Amino acid sequence: MHVELMREPGKEFPVLPSPNAVETLRVWHCKYRTLAQLSKFTNLQGLEVASFPDDTLDSVGELHGLRYLRILHLRRVTQLTPLRNLRSLITLRLDTLPSWDASRKKTIVESLAPLAALEDLRHIELFGVVPADGSLRPLQALALTTARFHLVPKAEVKRFYAATGVANAHSPPPNF
Repeated sequence: MHVELMREPGKEFPVLPSPNAVETLRVWHCKYRTLAQLSKFTNLQGLEVASFPDDTLDSVGELHGLRYLRILHLRRVTQLTPLRNLRSLITLRLDTLPSWDASRKKTIVESLAPLAALEDLRHIELFGVVPADGSLRPLQALALTTARFHLVPKAEVKRFYAATGVANAHSPPPNF
């Protein structure tokens, strides 16, 4: 089952009758204070969130069956550590708001090292989400097929593509 929550004005995440039946979920620019309830969606395979309100990815890190994850605007998040638990993840897209592009605003995360544990990861896009050390080295051991980066130092991006042979291409679209 697919559920879409679009621009909901309520402050509390709604109680859904069968969270275990939900396989794909889109939470798009809702006004929820927290998305902690995501951890109840134990069979979730695809998740898209725009305007992530929390300062940690703990609830997302509990979604062990997740294969596709896109988070747009995770401005309070500084650590990707919870994502290391997403061992089934194939596609990861982390983006800042498109309106941030002109001003070159970015979300700085401590490190990409937690992503090195994602052995099934094949596609990654980091647009405006930049490691504090500017290094893409933690991603080099992964068997990535495609990768795209924006606001990571250009020399590092060039070095990464040369070292890995990964295609500079967008990830495939989700199935929902």
